[in-house]
Amino acid sequence: MTPFAILALIIIYFGILFLISHFVSREDSGNDAFFKANKNSKWYLVAFGMIGTALSGVTFISVPGEVGSPNGEQFKYFQFVLGNAIGFIIIAKVLLPLYYRMNLTSIYGYIEHRLGIYSYKTAATIFLISRTIGSAFRLYLVVIVLQRFVFDFYGIPFAVTVLISLALIFAYTYRGGLKTIIITDTLQTFFLVSSVFLTIFFICRSLNLNVFEAFEAVKNSNYSKVFFFEDFVSSKFHFVKQILGGIFVTIAMVGLDQDLMQKNLSCKNIGEAQKNMFTFTGIFVCINIFFLSVGALLYIYATKNGIEVPTDLVTGKPRTDLLFPEIAFNHLTLIPSVIFLLGLTAATFATTDSALTALTTSFCVDFLGMDKTENINKPNVVRNRHLVHIAFSFLMFLVIIFFNTINDSSVVGMIFRVASYTYGPLLGLYCFGLFIKSKMVKDKFVPIICLLSPAVTYFISENSKALFFGYVFDNELIIVNGLITFLGLLLISKNATSETRF
Repeated sequence: MTPFAILALIIIYFGILFLISHFVSREDSGNDAFFKANKNSKWYLVAFGMIGTALSGVTFISVPGEVGSPNGEQFKYFQFVLGNAIGFIIIAKVLLPLYYRMNLTSIYGYIEHRLGIYSYKTAATIFLISRTIGSAFRLYLVVIVLQRFVFDFYGIPFAVTVLISLALIFAYTYRGGLKTIIITDTLQTFFLVSSVFLTIFFICRSLNLNVFEAFEAVKNSNYSKVFFFEDFVSSKFHFVKQILGGIFVTIAMVGLDQDLMQKNLSCKNIGEAQKNMFTFTGIFVCINIFFLSVGALLYIYATKNGIEVPTDLVTGKPRTDLLFPEIAFNHLTLIPSVIFLLGLTAATFATTDSALTALTTSFCVDFLGMDKTENINKPNVVRNRHLVHIAFSFLMFLVIIFFNTINDSSVVGMIFRVASYTYGPLLGLYCFGLFIKSKMVKDKFVPIICLLSPAVTYFISENSKALFFGYVFDNELIIVNGLITFLGLLLISKNATSETRF
């Protein structure tokens, strides 16, 4: 597939998104539509569209790539996915009813009510930092692919590629916000899911395998081990670590994250929101099985055809997350290449457009108070929202440029590692608010606790082998971070009055 063909396909793709955005937002581009989609979203559209938001380009490229990692990861990621599923159920049964009962626009309004204004601003700030970093990582991965296979051919610098990508996302989200995204993410998820199944079909055809033969080939390969029970202390792959990490990372990164919760809160009522979450959970687990299967088939195909894992142009080290695009663009026929590009583009921009909308919503609501009655009808309120949207687009641009200068590891691992540090304090704040009803924190000290907790967590992680007899942390590190925050809040707590209990 030539660089020109890839570029033409991307232009057509975004043309469709712009048309959808125009028709969805032409009658209503106010803040209620942007923040909450007028509280009128269909649960089945939200459930399907959330797949694209939750998976992202990281899942599309890095998860299949890690199946054949030299570290021997194979299907170990599925253990984490099972933990994710448990986390989604907890969110549906515990957090969503709370958010609906309080009729929240920003989920951090609960922290304001329960713990105080400093705690509230701290929680919102943690989200802004966490989601900006996480979304920048995800977009960075796909921009690398576009840069390598398209824009390098035209001599366009990496920074310009990033800027173009973010400008396109801004252009179709700044008016309609969540109301537009509910529709565009449904379309993008369709492209994503279709591309997974069609990729499996075309790879199997290239390998001369039918469905049953492909299943046997994956099962009998060196890439299909799912459960790891060996060496609990020093192995990051152990089942217990992955399950616990999956549960708590999901609760923090989804249930305590304005991005995905904002979509749930756009449903008419709690019943529809819960139906959305349960449906989404089932689809999420199934689609990840297919992503892992794609990874195994890619490595089987690469071995058969003598294809090596591409190396990073800067470090010269193998990058497993470039294997999928290498095979799709350079070794398969035109149709599989088109399918791969559509899936990758859909996965990435479904995540980033949603994140930019959530970041804008959180800042506008949590820091500018745009949802308050006295501010709703103020002049220039929509214009100010547009300025905030531009500012977060530019901030994400800066983060991606910075990350490009330092990254030398798999992006999927980096995202969850960073999440362990940035989302951990949110976990501690909500656990204290929900489970310690008899106590109230000394609010002004909360920001200090939330700064110290990641620092202490980092120290523990770096010295865990010496401190805990060789124990090595993986994604379950977020539990440690949340626990340290929780204990810190207990230290600065006092007895609550009846007005502060919830």
